[in-house]
Amino acid sequence: KQDVVALVHLRSLMFASMGSDVGGQDAAWRVAATRWFQEQLAQPQQFAGFVIDHPVDGVVSAALGSCDTRAPSPEDVRGAHGRVFNISTEPAHRRFGYAQACLTALLTWFQTDTRVRVVDLNATPDGAGMYQSAGFHESTFPSMRKLMQRLAES
Repeated sequence: KQDVVALVHLRSLMFASMGSDVGGQDAAWRVAATRWFQEQLAQPQQFAGFVIDHPVDGVVSAALGSCDTRAPSPEDVRGAHGRVFNISTEPAHRRFGYAQACLTALLTWFQTDTRVRVVDLNATPDGAGMYQSAGFHESTFPSMRKLMQRLAES
């Protein structure tokens, strides 16, 4: 339970650093994220999270990743695909290599514990250098997004 609370908090820091309004502690997305993390942590073949647990301040950094299956492609015959998301560190604990250590552990998990061949992520300008040093590069075809309009979220 405590890890889930920390993961939701670090996720809110990540979104806030990207300019998103994360709302208060009772924001609907936080409640949904809490349930989602609880479910994902019970699926170690599909989801992994690596954290730095500071002796005084608790969980101060995390890197999370998940696997999914897609149609096979020339780059990925198996269709096993990885996604790195939510790399975040508490501001007071930045520049100590914590995010790099978490990312390295996550990439090791993808390499040794999954069938993933391709791993994607979205990078902020602050994180791009760390990802490039870990072997990530900009893809030929950029990611695009469309937000679907829905009448009411339940």
